[in-house]
Amino acid sequence: MVSFIARVTAASYLSLSIFAGTSFGQNITDDSHFYGQSPSVLPSPEAPGTLSWQTAHAKAVALVSQMTLAERANITVGYTPSTGCSGVTGTVPRLGWEGLCLADAGQGLRATDFVNAYPAGISVGTSWNKALTLQRATHMAAEFKRKGVHVLLGPVVGPLGRVALGGRNWEGFSNDPYLSGSLVHDTIKGIQNAGVISSVKHFIGNEQEENRNPITSTASGGIGGGGLSSSNPANISQTVESVSSNIDDKTMHELYLWPFADAVHAGSASVMCSYQRINNTYGCHNQKTQNDLLKTELGFEGFVVSDWGAQHAGIASAEGGLDMAMPNGGFFWGKDGSNLTTFVKNGSIPEARLTDMATRIVAAWYQLGQDRDFPPVSLPLLYNVSHKAVNARDPASKPILLQGAIEGHVLVKNVNKALPFKKPKLLSLFGYDAVAPPRVNLVDANFNYKFGFLSNTDFFWRDAFAPPFTNPGQIGPNGTLIVGGGSGGTAPAYISAPFDALQERAYADGFQLLWDFHSTAPLVDQASDACLVFINAFATEGVDREGLHDDYSDDIILNVASACSNTIVVIHNAGIRLVDTWIEHPNITAVMLAHLPGQDSGRAAVSLLFGDESPSGKMSYTVARNESDYNVPIAKPADEFFFFPQDDFTEGVYIDYRDFDRKNITPRYEFGFGLTYTTFEYSDLSVSLVQNANTSRTAPESPIIEGGRESLWDVIATASAVITNTGDVTAKEVAQLYVNIPGGPVRQLRGFDKVEIAPGKSETVKFTLLRRDLSDWNVAEQAWVLQQGKYPVWVGASSRILPLSGELTIS
Repeated sequence: MVSFIARVTAASYLSLSIFAGTSFGQNITDDSHFYGQSPSVLPSPEAPGTLSWQTAHAKAVALVSQMTLAERANITVGYTPSTGCSGVTGTVPRLGWEGLCLADAGQGLRATDFVNAYPAGISVGTSWNKALTLQRATHMAAEFKRKGVHVLLGPVVGPLGRVALGGRNWEGFSNDPYLSGSLVHDTIKGIQNAGVISSVKHFIGNEQEENRNPITSTASGGIGGGGLSSSNPANISQTVESVSSNIDDKTMHELYLWPFADAVHAGSASVMCSYQRINNTYGCHNQKTQNDLLKTELGFEGFVVSDWGAQHAGIASAEGGLDMAMPNGGFFWGKDGSNLTTFVKNGSIPEARLTDMATRIVAAWYQLGQDRDFPPVSLPLLYNVSHKAVNARDPASKPILLQGAIEGHVLVKNVNKALPFKKPKLLSLFGYDAVAPPRVNLVDANFNYKFGFLSNTDFFWRDAFAPPFTNPGQIGPNGTLIVGGGSGGTAPAYISAPFDALQERAYADGFQLLWDFHSTAPLVDQASDACLVFINAFATEGVDREGLHDDYSDDIILNVASACSNTIVVIHNAGIRLVDTWIEHPNITAVMLAHLPGQDSGRAAVSLLFGDESPSGKMSYTVARNESDYNVPIAKPADEFFFFPQDDFTEGVYIDYRDFDRKNITPRYEFGFGLTYTTFEYSDLSVSLVQNANTSRTAPESPIIEGGRESLWDVIATASAVITNTGDVTAKEVAQLYVNIPGGPVRQLRGFDKVEIAPGKSETVKFTLLRRDLSDWNVAEQAWVLQQGKYPVWVGASSRILPLSGELTIS
């Protein structure tokens, strides 16, 4: 099978070729230029085995102590799987250690049969529903376990979403670290409650796909036969290293490390390190990020596994805190980990480091109870031959799949109550996204199914589209988009497309349905009560997006709207999708951002369109009016840093709504925004410190627990407000609390509560504020610090609809 990494490499070469004419005369060609930018932190800390890990750690120490040096090394490296696992570790049969099966990904088990395709991370984020997030993760992980998978390679909190065009933003929950952290906490709890190891990823600063891997070519050849530069002597390799995410300490702590702290606090037993460099040292052997931030400051007890092919050194990665190399030890740690044993024997790394690597891996296995009656692996390598069919689906997951799909929809426009429909007689349906993809088949020679390319196979009515991976395009033209592309792809048990669900509804309610999925300018029956247009916005691992809108889809919308006075647009979007080309058109009456709902896509959309459920999703990112309103471009190889691309995070903590607020830019749809079919009124805000709250400037001395210093997790303040449903429809509302930390962004999300309220009824929403929520990172003191003074506090329906305001005084 061709690996995903190999299949996306060509796209990186495409971007590299842009710079083929660059003069290399004064380029930096040796990474010694960057030494010291990411500090050395040695030794790599041993797992402490405290608190909830104490028993598992003790068992692991006992088992690992019986292993030979070679056996310890063997379990730290991957092997080529003989099953459908994404990766497998070495085994120690004589001690009953059968190894681990690791498999993708955070939206459901990929590339197998008898599993479900859950709503993607972006839909979880826009649901703002912590309880539903927990249920989704529990049911999803139970399917992994029934298939014999020990390690679920997810969830994603890196990328956070710094780059609007990022190809993998859809896998994560939100551009906001607080929302992302809250939802990753519940996701990990759910995964590990099911007895599966969660491997939260990608640690850290992995914010773009372009140049995520090194690219090597020569003047005389290279991929595609094209040399890079006439100044390069024949047959001399030119390697462009992975892009370096250059992040200052304050930004690292307040943005990118924040959700990982929540993940570790939830007990995540594994962390996956990332492809790119961080302050010019590769992520998987970065001593500062792995030894210091993760294993020391956050008290991480589990093991660090490399992203597939992200290991770039042997001794340095072991010293830098990497515990497991995937997909195999290969060149660096050697087959069976033999190079590791050599490193120990010749004194290059201490034996204690290797022992700790093995102990962390085995402790995670014990911690999740995988030593007791864990199912065998049931992931065939090939599906066109006879294989044992293991049904991992549980009927109890059905309402979770549907509700997750529903609550990930965000209604952003609804003029004159165009929605919900009121007993229509005729609906006209348009757009390529309304139908199921033409092919959903595990037996797929092109591997489209395995990597989520269900809607990006052959664009059979428009020849301009190139094949997948060469240029996946901005849309999935062959059908409704339920997931993005790459290793986060899913394996749907079925796909409820909008057309399917609308036909079922037409049969039940007796209205007529007309459709045209292929025409750019379809004719419209003027008896139509409404015209529905379904489009999508595609994104994938390995390639960043070309833009945040596409003319082809916009033309369909405008052409339908020109002929239909009640045009309703539904977008399945794998990330930000701009709408200003057509949003003000008077005939466009309603718009829903449906995101990536999983296999119940159509059923969810129809339940909202007809008012069976009221929309309750809220934006987990900001939709701008213009692409130029976003402040972070994709970093590319350039000038003297051509061979060592630099991505300077000079915007600091000001991404997404924080940047819009600072610059007073009016977005099209602000962070936290979302409409429903009723109205709510906010009242009675109360904000106060808890009794006997310790408001000392720095956190009181306390043990380091999972997630950092224990006192950082102390509740020091609470808030509450009353929400009244003033309309005539039962609906859910997400109340959001924002704080201004003196000297920081205008507003930062620091609480949310989703409640369902019947017409005329009221509910009290409650928020707790931890010490960490009200602190900022002081670089000089290397500590979280509470500012003395007044903290403005707001509660409302979005980051800009904040009817309630108060104040908290820290003294």
